Parts: sequence; C-alpha cells; structure tokens
Amino acid sequence: MDDRPAMQPLAFTARPEAEMANRAADFLALMASRRSVRDFADRAVPMAVIEAAIRTAGRAPSGANQQPWHFAVITDPARKRHLRERAEREEHEFYHGGRAPGEWLDALAPLGTNASKPFLEVAPVLIVIFAQRHGVAPDGSPIKHYYVPESVGIATGFLIAALHQAGLATLTHTPAPMNFLNQLCARPAHEKPSILLVVGYPAAGCAVPVAGGMKKPLEAIASFL
Repeated sequence: MDDRPAMQPLAFTARPEAEMANRAADFLALMASRRSVRDFADRAVPMAVIEAAIRTAGRAPSGANQQPWHFAVITDPARKRHLRERAEREEHEFYHGGRAPGEWLDALAPLGTNASKPFLEVAPVLIVIFAQRHGVAPDGSPIKHYYVPESVGIATGFLIAALHQAGLATLTHTPAPMNFLNQLCARPAHEKPSILLVVGYPAAGCAVPVAGGMKKPLEAIASFL
C-alpha cells in the first residue's frame, strides 16, 4: 500500500530575469501607493471584487494547510451601526479610561487617531477576520491548529494586497477587546476576532497623515548574509 500523499505537477511559470525585475518593481510601486484610509465614501463596492479578494486570502499558506481563518463580511447598515457603537465604547476606554499607556498614545499621536470611528458606519464593507483556535471534526471534537496567528497574519496581508490591487482602500482596525464581534457575526467561541478590515472607496478630498507614509528603508528592515 502506498502511504505517500497524492501529488500533482506544479504550475509554475519561469520568467526572464528582466521581466522578473520589472514585475517586482511594478508591484512595489503599487503597494507603495497603499495607505490606511479613515475617510471613506458611502459608495457601494462590487461584491464580486470582495469575494475574489477573500478567495485570494484563502490561497495563503498556513500551518499544516489547516487554513485557520474565517472572513465575516458585514454590509448591513444596522449591524455596522451597532458595531460602531460598541467599538467606540471600547475605544473611549482605550483613549480616555486609562487602558492605554502613555507611550502607546504618544506613538499614535502622529496618526491623529481618536475614539471616534465614523468610518465603521460610512464604509460600505467591513470584514471581520477571525482566527480559529482549533478546527471541529464531524463528530464535534476539536482538531488542533498550528501556527494560527502566523497563518491568519499572512492571509490578512494577501487580502489587503488583493483589495488594493483591485482599486479599493482599506483600514486595519483593532478595537480592544473585540469579543463582541463573535456575537455580532454569529461566530463560535473557538474563533477569535483578530482584525476588523474596513473596505471601500476614499471620500472625495480624502487626506492621510504624512507620518503614515514614512516607511523604514531597506537597510533597516533587511539583512543580506
């Protein structure tokens, strides 16, 4: 009996080095134009684009290929309003209730963030990204998941890049605590909300903080040994 896993040929396109360099430079330029947006238009976005971007996120590598994520897409105005109310309540405690240390607030100051989150209601799409602490077998027993935070982080990066490539703006938002999102999205307790991704078109005249576009140079983020 052959116990080896089923295999298939790899679909891989070898490209000339010049083309590789051009494609890498083009993608760098595209992603360099990405900015976190907090001022959204209320214009609807094509759901086919959202679905394709989530499918792209689902192609991310994960520990043991267990794909420990769930993407809850919220477009209902009432749900968005409720989410904003709950998130702003938590954010008020963060900014004004002593929950955040001074150093953290100082780090956020150049970005101009505060407890007011109108974008949660204005933006057409909110995607709550859940990390599955474990899977569930057909008999209801838990299935251990491996490298969950790493896997979900990679999938989130895929999602943000796919949405930007399609022409949509995003904002990663992390109200803390976020446990209320399980009930809002009807997700089980073994799933942990990790990021709330706000998606849509920038509002007319949208401006972003200068500090947000200041990224570390290559020599500060990489070493070649």
